[in-house]
Amino acid sequence: MEVVVVESPAKAKTINKYLGRNYKVLASFGHVRDLPAKDGSVRPDDDFSMSWAVDTASSKRLADIAKAVKDADGLILATDPDREGEAISWHVLEVLKQKRVLKDKPVSRVVFNAITKQSVLDAMANPREIDAPLVDAYLARRALDYLVGFTLSPVLWRKLPGARSAGRVQSVALRLVCDREAEIERFIREEYWNIAAILDTPRKDNFEARLTAYEGKKLQKLDIKNKAQADDIKAMLEGASFRALSVEAKPTKRNPGPPFTTSTLQQAASSRMGFSASRTMQVAQRLYEGLDIGGETAGLITYMRTDGVQMAPEAISAARDAIKKEFGPNYLPEKPRYYTAKAKNAQEAHEAIRPTDFFRTPASVRQYLDADQARLYELVWKRAIASQMNAAEIERTTVEIEAVNGGRSAALRAVGSVTRFDGFIAAYTDQREDDSEDEENRRLPEIRSGETLAREAINATQHTTEPPPRYSEASLIKKLEELGIGRPSTYAATLKTLEDREYVVIDKRRLLPEAKGRLVIAFLESFFEKYVEYDFTASLEEKLDEISDGKLAWKDVLRDFWKDFSASVDDIKELRVTDVLDALNEELAPLVFPTREDGSDPRICPKCGTGNLSLKLGKYGAFVGCSNYPECGYTRQLGGDANGNGENAGAEDGTKVLGKDPYTSEEITLRSGRFGPYVQRGDGKEAKRSSLPKGWTPASIDHEKALALLALPRDVGKHPESAKMISAGLGRYGPFVLHDGTYANLESIEDVFSIGLNRAVSVIAEKQAKGRGGRNGGTPAALKDLGEHPDGGGKITVRDGKYGPYVNWGKVNATLPKGKEPQSVSLDEAIALIAEREAKGGGKKPARKASAAKKPAAKKPAAKKAAAKKKG
Repeated sequence: MEVVVVESPAKAKTINKYLGRNYKVLASFGHVRDLPAKDGSVRPDDDFSMSWAVDTASSKRLADIAKAVKDADGLILATDPDREGEAISWHVLEVLKQKRVLKDKPVSRVVFNAITKQSVLDAMANPREIDAPLVDAYLARRALDYLVGFTLSPVLWRKLPGARSAGRVQSVALRLVCDREAEIERFIREEYWNIAAILDTPRKDNFEARLTAYEGKKLQKLDIKNKAQADDIKAMLEGASFRALSVEAKPTKRNPGPPFTTSTLQQAASSRMGFSASRTMQVAQRLYEGLDIGGETAGLITYMRTDGVQMAPEAISAARDAIKKEFGPNYLPEKPRYYTAKAKNAQEAHEAIRPTDFFRTPASVRQYLDADQARLYELVWKRAIASQMNAAEIERTTVEIEAVNGGRSAALRAVGSVTRFDGFIAAYTDQREDDSEDEENRRLPEIRSGETLAREAINATQHTTEPPPRYSEASLIKKLEELGIGRPSTYAATLKTLEDREYVVIDKRRLLPEAKGRLVIAFLESFFEKYVEYDFTASLEEKLDEISDGKLAWKDVLRDFWKDFSASVDDIKELRVTDVLDALNEELAPLVFPTREDGSDPRICPKCGTGNLSLKLGKYGAFVGCSNYPECGYTRQLGGDANGNGENAGAEDGTKVLGKDPYTSEEITLRSGRFGPYVQRGDGKEAKRSSLPKGWTPASIDHEKALALLALPRDVGKHPESAKMISAGLGRYGPFVLHDGTYANLESIEDVFSIGLNRAVSVIAEKQAKGRGGRNGGTPAALKDLGEHPDGGGKITVRDGKYGPYVNWGKVNATLPKGKEPQSVSLDEAIALIAEREAKGGGKKPARKASAAKKPAAKKPAAKKAAAKKKG
């Protein structure tokens, strides 16, 4: 018997079925060791030696693996096929060596890109040793991240109270978000005008043509700057005659893109389905690890952490067969398509993300998947199969038009396209993040060269230039990939960290930097500029890739980095806080000193008129205060409104007046308290207050939004059966509907304001079907059913309790980590939390059925006890 070690219990269960009785498959539950979160875990003075710690839950799992290996014939390490997977195998092997259970038993490493029977058996037939350079690359990356975090973060805490941490990749990603925000703030809008003519052909078909030249001068986008110019040109065109000078139709081909990599999957799932990067990876993990498909357990997609774009030859062959069957022979190109990775050193897992079986169409497996799994699988299947299909054939038509009015002339152009053969578009089309209409996708009517065109209308439309859009998660990942920063396994974690640290907030799927985040970046750019430079971070990533290729020694890379980095940290330690604040005042001038409507000096205190405003540091972070303190107590939140004494003036306590309640005439204000920003109606202890819901920023709150929050809870309508009122509100655990003591969670705060009676009744009914509980006593209803525990049996569920959400297995309850969304918890994460809770002695697992129950010994009556004692 041989022991096989994989990461997850779900994967272990599937692989055990494939390998049979001669193998015992055990799960490590991810990483088994890590650097302790304290000083001295990486020691540069001791040739970068490292101390590794095993937590309680991992210690138990390693003990189980060691016990199994002791009685086994050999050990097979079958963790994931990337750098992290290689590292887990190495850690397991190192621990087993320390426990001295291996002796002379053979140890091998196998990798498979898909969890199917054939892939697993092929991997078992081709074992290898642990890839030492890949492990070295992991050690270097882990050491670098530790050294940056544990060296830089304490400096931040001392010099910048309220800052949480800095990280090697995290800080560069935050800089991108903050730089974009600064770009938007600096942007000056320019007015410009577009002029278009609606023209009719002799056959009475109309179309639109845009002005491209006037009086012999080719027009650029911003050349028509004002209404006077636009009206002059419009008047000329309204009296002009129009003629088609030329009609040119060009056939073009549009080729499909490659199958998904990690980053392109995250981008597509974001733009098409609104998934966050972390949600995408959670769903993809389940599709990869295996699901029950009509009695057969199989992985539906290949490994999802990859920057490779190529598919295996057998997968290409299968895709071509599926294309012929599903779409027909016209959609199948003569030869297979091959793609080259754009990533500088694609190496984490060499095959793209694809279905493990192309004949498992989305329609055929939909009944076995939940909604998110079905949608993501369909996306992967369509993109992968489209990558091997024929090009789309498109005919693009360009019509050049002349307009003449006396001695004045203008040129117009109409552009359109017709799809002659849809090709790969029959399976998949890319979806742009902005949904702006592309004029080339319009279809033109028949237009003949030389014919006269009739004017139907001339339209002059005013526009202003727009600043660049804020990053979404998808566009930020794309930018990081373009810069060569981060790798497939890091993108989702990096974005999650920025949100957890409260450095950014996501509003309408766009990333907005919080004042705290901008402060951190301004500090780093002022005093550690090199370490948040894009090129420096990208070059470090390249060196890590070279280590994994065996071209660089990992400790040499660490020595070069540490020499300069430690010197920079030593220099900053001597800086006074006043020096730091002076630098930040200049770096963040638009944020600290926003322009005032009355044109007065934004650096002069609006309250006393003589003091200078400046950044100040308090217990809870930075704010703007007056230099005449304590005589003048003016303060303002960083990034708050700065307009003197107007209606929106910042008061001493940072209060912002939003308006008055239309019914009570009480003042509605936006304030900041110990637990964050909130809105308030009136003053005193009886004032109505409401915290801002997750995703709403103080900058986005206006009078209308504040009134809506303060009106909660709102009555939705009477329940048709009980005639009792259903209300919608915002509670400690988010938005909800309430009926007769039963609470049911809503997906978003917007639902609180928009939910109607029919949907509210359905939501309540679904909650009641799962069982009453929670706030009225009894066992709280399950928010999510994760399935059976692979070891002891019994259902694992996610529930909402008095002190927050938790996972439950029998009598074992394990609280979810702070910030963890209940709906995003996976089975593996839940099992790990339960194991950790058990190790601490919490709760009892579900009882197993025994063949015969042992009866407790009958207690002796007290009198008999006493008599026996006396007799003895």
